[in-house]
Amino acid sequence: MIIEVLKSKLHQATVTGANINYEGSISIDPFLYKKAGMFLHEKVDILNMNNGARFSTYIINGKESEICLNGAAARLVVAGDKVIIVAYTHIESKDAESWQPKIVILGESNSIKENIPKA
Repeated sequence: MIIEVLKSKLHQATVTGANINYEGSISIDPFLYKKAGMFLHEKVDILNMNNGARFSTYIINGKESEICLNGAAARLVVAGDKVIIVAYTHIESKDAESWQPKIVILGESNSIKENIPKA
């Protein structure tokens, strides 16, 4: 059986901007999303820790330390909000016990505070 599991997560990212006048997506510093094992144009869920909003979008390249919601998603955040950015994958259920997602915990100015597993 195939199950869907957490693939990777950028935890406690700080929103640096919200641009309503854009087609849509989330601009993320490529260094950050690559460190979490995410990809350009990959679908991600955004979980807003400040207001509880949960929504999906896709990744585009941002500037250094940038986490900017664009288009309609910009209405669901304000600069300074803390968000969790998650991506999922499918695995065989027999592999679930040993599965390890990549988790990157962010700190001040979206700097990397911790990598899990350690990398």
